[in-house]
Amino acid sequence: MSAVRTVLGDVAPGDLGVCDAHDHLFLTSPRLAGQELRSLPAARAELEAFRRQGGGTVVQWTPYGMGRRAADLPGLSRETGVHVVAATGLHQDVHYDEETLAGLRGRLAEVFVAELTEGIGNTGVRAGLIKVAGGFHTLDAHARRTMAAAAEAHHATGAPVAVHLELGTGALDVLDLLCDTSGVPPHRVILGHLNRSPDPVTHRQVARAGCYLAFDGPSRAHHATDWRMPEAVRALADAGHGDRLLLGGDTTTASARSVDGGPGMPYLLRRVAPRLALAVGDDLVRRMLTENPGRAFAVDWP
Repeated sequence: MSAVRTVLGDVAPGDLGVCDAHDHLFLTSPRLAGQELRSLPAARAELEAFRRQGGGTVVQWTPYGMGRRAADLPGLSRETGVHVVAATGLHQDVHYDEETLAGLRGRLAEVFVAELTEGIGNTGVRAGLIKVAGGFHTLDAHARRTMAAAAEAHHATGAPVAVHLELGTGALDVLDLLCDTSGVPPHRVILGHLNRSPDPVTHRQVARAGCYLAFDGPSRAHHATDWRMPEAVRALADAGHGDRLLLGGDTTTASARSVDGGPGMPYLLRRVAPRLALAVGDDLVRRMLTENPGRAFAVDWP
């Protein structure tokens, strides 16, 4: 039977409850100096705040080498009553030092499969998805190597491949590589940050291909697109793609956490969902938060 692999074990898709399909409890990178998500108490408080708004599951897209703190995730899940899904995979090369990347060369797929089936490091915590990343309107050599490895790991495990699209761009190139070249079924691909590039033509093309489209995170100051998101979702739903849409918060800095004065995880349910419901109706928003994530992250694990 299909199951979503959480940090406490596999659960039925229908048991996820309301799902934040893309967020971060922990995240470190040289590009986030001074804004890293490192605090365990803050992560706990953020999950509790999300739970109070009715949240049931958080999918953490933090990949290999970016401070996932996998050993702390089961305790957080138990203490807050929120399911947590962890990720394997690799981000853009700018988030790593050369030594880390050199140590992974030639064995990426092996690492991804091990983290999905055996556990992350010696924690015993298994990942439930593979996270990779493209560049701005392009796929460089690093992205192509990483996505090829992700495809290999998918074929070995069935795990979904979640893709960071830089500012929402490059979706068609990703599908060419993952699906056409590497044979990953489109319904196993989740494209993130499409709200940041509200191009209705591209949205319809990738939805028609069969992949999942994640609208994840309130606008940053330099790409204020929140006001366009309801229209984009309505257009996709009207075209018959309502079953392919996901919602997420994508909290990536300490100052963005609700417990530190930012919108944080609760904002998804406190503000984004009600605003979206005005445009597309309560039923579609409910499906985007419950039924669609259940299908997107469920796997017939070997």
